[in-house]
Amino acid sequence: MARAARVKSESGIYHIMIIGINKQFIVADEEDHQKFLAVLKECKTVSQYKIYAYCLLGNHIHLLLKTDKEGLEKIFKRIGARYVYYYNWKYKRSGPLFQDRFRSEPVDNDSYILTVLRYIHNHPVAAGLVKSPGQYPWSSYHEYLGRASLVDAEYISGIMNREEFAHFHQQQEPATVLDISAEHLRLTDEEAKIILSEVSGVVDTSAFMGLDAAKRKASLRELRKRGLSIRQISRLTGVSKALVEKK
Repeated sequence: MARAARVKSESGIYHIMIIGINKQFIVADEEDHQKFLAVLKECKTVSQYKIYAYCLLGNHIHLLLKTDKEGLEKIFKRIGARYVYYYNWKYKRSGPLFQDRFRSEPVDNDSYILTVLRYIHNHPVAAGLVKSPGQYPWSSYHEYLGRASLVDAEYISGIMNREEFAHFHQQQEPATVLDISAEHLRLTDEEAKIILSEVSGVVDTSAFMGLDAAKRKASLRELRKRGLSIRQISRLTGVSKALVEKK
């Protein structure tokens, strides 16, 4: 069956989602996160696109950007070539990293731009990784409240000031936004155990509880960053959900 044609945005603004192949992590550690953002910045200079929002979430990434000089396909071919080369070299793997082609939806008015912006910044909250968007380190939320380094903040800043921006993100508004099913994103327990072993060096509850307090605390934080749910972490480590939430 032929692929559906990509819907073109009249404004040039798109909500983009990149998904890891077979739920593969696109960004697995701090170095990966920093590298992906560096690639975005490098390619932005060449392709001359504008970034209004981003959020890096383990096995998928959300972007809100505006094209100018180049089309989406060329932009993401360049981004993919640079980042996948780094990733495959680092992890001694070969082949594609992203699932099929990236997904996109046109964003053609200010109202929907703000809706998508809020959705992207609040996605870590909805995924149970943090309690507020400001707690998540790998999104553009911080750039709007501080000094912007990657995002082009002028467009959104012309619509609302910082106080209005923070208040806007506290509002809950049902909206249909490009997404993937929770089932696709959810790690299986077998996948989670592999991550647990990588992070802590143990694979069962008794061994985890035998770790010193500092190691347990650091491991719980890293497991949250790596995409495990609070319930899943509690089940695999033996630590109560309340304590996992506090880490």
